[in-house]
Amino acid sequence: MVKLVAIAGSIGEQSYNRMLLEFIRDHFKKTVDIEILDINDVPMFNEDEDHNDNPVVHELARKISGANGVILATPEHNHTVPAAMKNIIEWLSNNVHPLDGKAVWIVGASYHTQGSSRAQLHLKQILESPGVNAYVMPGNEFLLSNAKEAFDADGNLKDARTVSFLESVLKKFLTFMKVIEMMDAPDPKNAHEEDMDSKHPVNTTVQDVDMTDPEWVEKAAEKTHAASGGDYVKLDRGLLTVDQLNYFLNSMAGELTFADDNNQFIYYNHNADGAHMLAGRTPDQVGDPLSAVHPDRVVEHVKQVLYALRTGESDVVSMPAQTGPNQHVMHYYRAMRDENRRYRGVNELVIDIMPILKYYLAATGQKLVKDPDAVPMSPITGLDAVTGASAHSTPATDATSGASASKSAEKPVEKPATDATSGASESSSEAAPAAAEEPVDTDALTGASEETTTDYTATEDSAPAKQPEVKPEPEATDTDATTGASQS
Repeated sequence: MVKLVAIAGSIGEQSYNRMLLEFIRDHFKKTVDIEILDINDVPMFNEDEDHNDNPVVHELARKISGANGVILATPEHNHTVPAAMKNIIEWLSNNVHPLDGKAVWIVGASYHTQGSSRAQLHLKQILESPGVNAYVMPGNEFLLSNAKEAFDADGNLKDARTVSFLESVLKKFLTFMKVIEMMDAPDPKNAHEEDMDSKHPVNTTVQDVDMTDPEWVEKAAEKTHAASGGDYVKLDRGLLTVDQLNYFLNSMAGELTFADDNNQFIYYNHNADGAHMLAGRTPDQVGDPLSAVHPDRVVEHVKQVLYALRTGESDVVSMPAQTGPNQHVMHYYRAMRDENRRYRGVNELVIDIMPILKYYLAATGQKLVKDPDAVPMSPITGLDAVTGASAHSTPATDATSGASASKSAEKPVEKPATDATSGASESSSEAAPAAAEEPVDTDALTGASEETTTDYTATEDSAPAKQPEVKPEPEATDTDATTGASQS
């Protein structure tokens, strides 16, 4: 759901502009998520002070930065905006600029017939000034006049036509936000223009922290007052502490990496030291632009992958890489998109599929043999970067078992005995394709090899693994299949 924040430019106990925002929040709660920010404790602006010295100002800046758009409700004092509203904008355009590039909708309520029209005009000029640089929705001003008589006892607007007009303007603002996000999003015209140096900050980019600083995580966390340790984080389908999130992500079977829509490398799940990872990462790389974590020889290929994901040519790019004996590593790059389908970055999953393959072969009584008709495929130079498919044709496969429809002329290798309980081979190395004596040279950061790999075909074994004799168990009472609890 779209996230908006709203500010009423009044600190009085009885504020009709705050009532207007509360009505918008409650009446349209199924359409948008609106949080009304409190400005009562914001101090008088002083340009000698850093906003980080004041937690109230810092929290306002943080929440505005994280929102899709902003609603400002302004009263009118002496034909202009009140001091409280101007004070907020001064704070948010000095050392921090959360309104820069942000979509803003201005509304207002007043006691008289003008409905804060002159204050709204002045506020629009202020918001578009250098240093603020907000995108204010043109036209469609919502001017609530005679505010004292406009609300009923429950805080609802009485006039149905006013509510209908308010709904139409909100819909236009949601469309306006999408247009602004598209305007500000990195927009390479082709793969070659992908900005690997992260020179186009997005709304989540941490400003004023050197991306290449080895302590980027610590400094960016301090700059943003990031949650940590036992602090709770509300997720779409859960509530976890930061510690729990780390436990969860670090226990994943695969290696996860996240680069945002500005092509900045900002996360990996640190479940092993770089030397023991399938695609090596080091803590000091986090925060770097992608150009700094890829060798020159693969940069153009990485650009192709990013461009395909960003433009929607593909939502997933898969790439194989043989990285050593008895090991076949797969890289899966998935586009991450928000609720408006805007590209928000790439999630890379790196996993060794050989243990899965060995288990599958043992469990189904199949083995790998070399396919003489297969055309070797290079993970770097011979791969279609958009789909992950080889430019060469491959033998048709049985969709159920993965076995090739064309039988190999070679004599099958004798299959080792398997553990019938786990499906694991007693000699695991024999269940895998013959490996090269020396590991294939790989890119330590992407895990992608420039060498070609050998193609193998899974074939049915003439003697399936013998299953253990199952002894009949004594008759038991009926149990609940879900909980295991007896019904008797």
